[in-house]
Amino acid sequence: QVQLVESGGGLVQPGGSLRLSCAASGSILSIDFMAWYRQAPGKQRELVGFILSDDNTNYGDSVKGRATISRDNAKRTLYLQIDSLKSEDTAVYYCNAMIRAYGGPLKKYWGQGTQVTVSS
Repeated sequence: QVQLVESGGGLVQPGGSLRLSCAASGSILSIDFMAWYRQAPGKQRELVGFILSDDNTNYGDSVKGRATISRDNAKRTLYLQIDSLKSEDTAVYYCNAMIRAYGGPLKKYWGQGTQVTVSS
């Protein structure tokens, strides 16, 4: 069974930074595309950014210039750092990955989400 588990959320002051992690576990053959999404109360889920297997990255306009996505393939872990946090960054952050499990097809998986609140 493949799982994605996020960690690192919490309460952060405006102007501060956060670093989220997303660890993949299970019977994994390979991990391709990995991404971070977020969903604020009353809003649709939006793409924060993604990283490809060749480490190319792309970011949503709302975090461009403030966010860095990276991955450690040996640890099967995805990271998100956002600097200069604003109240508008308050949301539940989800990781998403295209994973091929042993004996299975390439499939999209989601983590359970981690709450980030930016407030003084």
